[in-house]
Formats: sequence, C-alpha cells, structure tokens
Amino acid sequence: MTGEWLVPFGSPDARPTLVCLPQAGSGCGVYRSWQNLLGDTVSVVGVQLPGREGRFVDPPVASVAVAVREIVGALGSLVPAGTPTVLFGHSLGGLLGYEVARALPAERAPAALVVAGSRPPHLSGRAAGSMGADDSTAVHEKMLAGKDLDDDLRELTMEMLEQDAELSATYDDPAGAPVPCPLYAWGGDADEVVTPDHVADWRRYAGSTFHSRQFAGGHDFCVASDVVPKALSVLMSP
Repeated sequence: MTGEWLVPFGSPDARPTLVCLPQAGSGCGVYRSWQNLLGDTVSVVGVQLPGREGRFVDPPVASVAVAVREIVGALGSLVPAGTPTVLFGHSLGGLLGYEVARALPAERAPAALVVAGSRPPHLSGRAAGSMGADDSTAVHEKMLAGKDLDDDLRELTMEMLEQDAELSATYDDPAGAPVPCPLYAWGGDADEVVTPDHVADWRRYAGSTFHSRQFAGGHDFCVASDVVPKALSVLMSP
C-alpha cells in the first residue's frame, strides 16, 4: 500500500520529487527536515521499510525483490507520471535505489540515481564484509560507532540492523546491469564501512554518465549536516 511504503513530507504533485531510501537500521524520518531545507520547489518522499517508525509492528519484508516491487508500485500510485524524479539511497537504501531505478517503467525512469555510503551490488548481498555476510556483527558495530545511543535504543537499532542484514542476504547481483539514468556515487571520507574504492566501483553500474564525490564525515555523513541536501538541491535544479 502507498500509505505504508511511502511517506510524503510535502504535498506530492508535479514538482520535481526526491525519493529518499534510508540506511539499514533507520527509518525515513531522518529525511523529514529535508523538505524545509529544499523548500517548495521540491517534493521530498521517504521510503519506509517494515519494522520501523510508523511500521514498527509490520513483519519484515521477505526479500529485496519484494521490497523493490512494492516501492515501484507505490511510486506509480503516488508520483504523477512525467514528474522529474531523483532517487537517493543511503547505505542499504542505495542498493534498493539501484534496483528501483532499474525496475521503474521506461516512462517513469528517474532523472538521476544518487547512492551514498553504499557498497556496489557485487560487494553486497552475502559478499564478504557486507552486512548480509554470514558474520556481519563487526559491520553492524562499525555502523553504530560514534552514535550516542542509550542501551534500549542501541538494542532496538541492532535488532533492525539484523533484520536488514537478513534482507540484504537475499540480494543477487545482476552482473553489472546499468541504470537508465545518470549515476552519482557519494562517500564519506572517514567512513569505515564504505571505502572510496567501494564508491568508485559503482562506475560499472552506470550507463553513459557517472560522477563520484567524497564528503567530510563517516558513514552517517548524509544526515550529519545540511551539505548533502544542498548538493541534491543543485542536482535537482533545472
């Protein structure tokens, strides 16, 4: 259902739309403030996976393929056809964004895909060092490093990370299949989870246009300041 999978932070209409897919262990509420930052010229829509925020009691999604199918269907119902759309995915959200970009009908192809702090598809799923690997506890600890969480919130976040690890483990790399739009890969220069090489490796999934960029910060660089939404506002300008 659209009301479950997508959370509009403004009024969805024919304005350029920024679709935000959050990192593992997080809900899309982290992007709520971006609507004010970006102003009235852009509509910001968050993608909400089951098991967090308003969907806390919903059972986990069975697979990446199911999640992508639901997100694509929800976008088709919410965002008017012909609306310029940019997909922005952070961490696991980048992987989902990549698959959503490929799955959208040609007439709804996004204007751009931005992946941030995200390992490329061939290093995701069950690949060594990914959050879906058989022993991913160390990866989860790195993702939580530096976060000021009390014991209860840390336990809850770890549970969501484990749920998202199971989701990630269902992923199969489509062997370099390109996206039908410009691809932007962004990283944090102090990120211990996603390295500059990981960011650069997204190039193999681009069609004709690829850009990479490093920002100051760790794995949470996207939501640590207003630098990233400002960069997106430039990207979405006519």
